[in-house]
Amino acid sequence: MQLEAVSSTDRLRKYCEKLYHLSIECPILARGVNTMARKSLYMCTECGQDFSGWLGRCTNCGAWNTMAEVPDTKDKKKKQAAQGSWVQYDEAESNSKPLIMNEMEADVQRRLRTGIDELDQVLGQGFVRGSLVLLGGDPGIGKSTLALQALGSFPEETTLYISGEESAEQIRLRANRLGLADKAIRLLTVTDFDAIEKVLTELRPQLAVIDSIQTVYSSDLAAAPGSVSQIREATMGLLRIAKAMNITLILTGHVTKDGTVAGPRVLEHMVDVVLYFEGEKDTSVRLLRAVKNRFGATDELGVFEMTDRGLISVTETSALLTSGRPRHIAGSVVTSTMEGTRPLLLEIQALTVASPYGTPTRMTQGIDRSRLSLLLAVMAKSLRVDMSQFDTYVNVTGGIRIAETAADLAIMSAVISTFREEPLHLNAVVLGEVGLTGEVRAVSQMAKRVEAGTKAGWNSFVLPAAGRERMKRFENTQNGDVKLYYVSTVQEAFDLLFSGKNQDV
Repeated sequence: MQLEAVSSTDRLRKYCEKLYHLSIECPILARGVNTMARKSLYMCTECGQDFSGWLGRCTNCGAWNTMAEVPDTKDKKKKQAAQGSWVQYDEAESNSKPLIMNEMEADVQRRLRTGIDELDQVLGQGFVRGSLVLLGGDPGIGKSTLALQALGSFPEETTLYISGEESAEQIRLRANRLGLADKAIRLLTVTDFDAIEKVLTELRPQLAVIDSIQTVYSSDLAAAPGSVSQIREATMGLLRIAKAMNITLILTGHVTKDGTVAGPRVLEHMVDVVLYFEGEKDTSVRLLRAVKNRFGATDELGVFEMTDRGLISVTETSALLTSGRPRHIAGSVVTSTMEGTRPLLLEIQALTVASPYGTPTRMTQGIDRSRLSLLLAVMAKSLRVDMSQFDTYVNVTGGIRIAETAADLAIMSAVISTFREEPLHLNAVVLGEVGLTGEVRAVSQMAKRVEAGTKAGWNSFVLPAAGRERMKRFENTQNGDVKLYYVSTVQEAFDLLFSGKNQDV
């Protein structure tokens, strides 16, 4: 058997040698051999790892069905330069010596403040020089408007607006509507990366906007603009320019139907800051969240109101989000949540109707549906309220999504109110996390939540008794107009809210 194997290997080797010599003599056969030898490259759209062949699952990040074919470049040397490190943009100025961290000066004052209070708060008091910021959002939500307003806050000679989606005349019309008609903002309408690189190198602005990253393409790639390879190469090139020339770049990007930025997932790993612009198109409220920030917190929230004059920062968010709330209506309860360092007063609405089917419906907007199912189970166990034959709907007004558990007691209060068709007897802000045994647990930053409620005109608050010690300092600074009601269980809370049995204040 071993002799036969060796013999087969020798025959295969001789056949390959003969085919190679024939390919040299025959140009047509040579082209066929070269075509067979050429291999396609594949890249994972989640992590950006390259592979020589297609795989069903990425071996680097474990994601399934994320392989996309990446066409080879025409000039491999230029491709290698584009994929190189962004640390040194000019090879002549490269320095391979390591630096001593404690000997370096960190200028914390070199942030670019836009004057837009909500944007500066989300960024951490302004843009960091030389950073790459990705601004994502649904089409028409106001990304271009926010970017243009940010440029209007700086001297004209330090800014640049690069658009690949709109003409110069269209951008001029928007500037007039935003009150920026007298601003001589430099404008460039190109999509070729080489042209963008040339202009950025010559002008060296402090702040530049690329609208949008999906339209930028490199002529060295055969792929269409917006493809995985084009977005990846363009972002890598802009990253090198931003770091080497100390230019702050804002990249706008569209989002997919599942809410993530269109393009490879590696795009979010490459940039320094990822901002998401959210909101419903039929309402004027717009929310700006930071899901990634290398220079600040990621739990801050910026609130804007879209008007015919552009985006306006909203500092008194509680009045905006609770405006229009019906009075003395069953199923409506106000609670306070924390978004970063900001307390927000939100209205929670609930609706229960008899289920015409065997399995009741549970629908939520703004809270986790599994959390609602858990709270309904606690109601059935602790309060003997059976909701198994009723469809339950819960909505957080204003388009805000509540991720914390401090609104548990308010959600249960709204459901009980609509189930009994009875509004709350005590018009109060309700706070508290509900445990599986029916106890009301303390929440974080209670004093800050109550203080925000008092500024909005509320004087009654239902709070967890477990957090009473934290409220001593707040109670000592308030007069008798503010009433704090402490409860330990959900039964005590509902006796207070629906029966008027006052607890200790």
